[in-house]
Amino acid sequence: MKLARTLILILLLTPLLSEAISEAAFTAAREKMIKEQILERGITDPRLLNALLKVKRHLFVGPAFQADAYGDFPLPIEEGQTISQPYIVAIMTTVIAPDYKKKVLEIGTGSGYQAAVLAELAREVYTIEINPKLARKSKELLKSLGYRNIRCRTGDGYLGWPEAAPFDGIIVTCAPDHIPPPLIEQLAVGGRMVIPISYSTTVQDLLLVEKLANGKLKKTNLIPVLFVPLIRGGDAR
Repeated sequence: MKLARTLILILLLTPLLSEAISEAAFTAAREKMIKEQILERGITDPRLLNALLKVKRHLFVGPAFQADAYGDFPLPIEEGQTISQPYIVAIMTTVIAPDYKKKVLEIGTGSGYQAAVLAELAREVYTIEINPKLARKSKELLKSLGYRNIRCRTGDGYLGWPEAAPFDGIIVTCAPDHIPPPLIEQLAVGGRMVIPISYSTTVQDLLLVEKLANGKLKKTNLIPVLFVPLIRGGDAR
């Protein structure tokens, strides 16, 4: 009888122990990601590092990819889209310098991971996704994780979110072949936009756009990148 009770107790505790071990492994993977992929590439902002440690990236990919969630590469998500490489998320975030007083806009919610990282740093995050299925899934996930400073919308990111403008920072996570004029208009004076610009099917650059006090734009090429294309309303499937 005593042996039976012990066996039952073991059976009940095994899933909990397995979950705890898995969670510890994911935490260790996040710590390794930050050390080897972020710190060693020169990004040292402690607030950003803490955000990357806190946000559980493996929750934003499918079960088949969770073991690789903290690898130094992008991963596929649903609808032919991707979740960006951790370093790219880090550099795009640090470039717009979000803080607790700032309001930021993200174009291309995708999995919701970039929005979650931004929400740890900024006062308000507005994020737009053109694919209804991805928009619905990411909104539900972000809500379940307790984020209350993220506003989600399904729509054409090229047009931005004019009624919530101006934005102190704008992150575009898909590549157009030019900077959308509505996003320039919605960027606050002194604000920063980071956007991948596609020059051909194989050549893209990550561009920092700063709006100066006189309204002019200062553009700086950062690094070569490869993002999925920006889809317009008429292109959506």
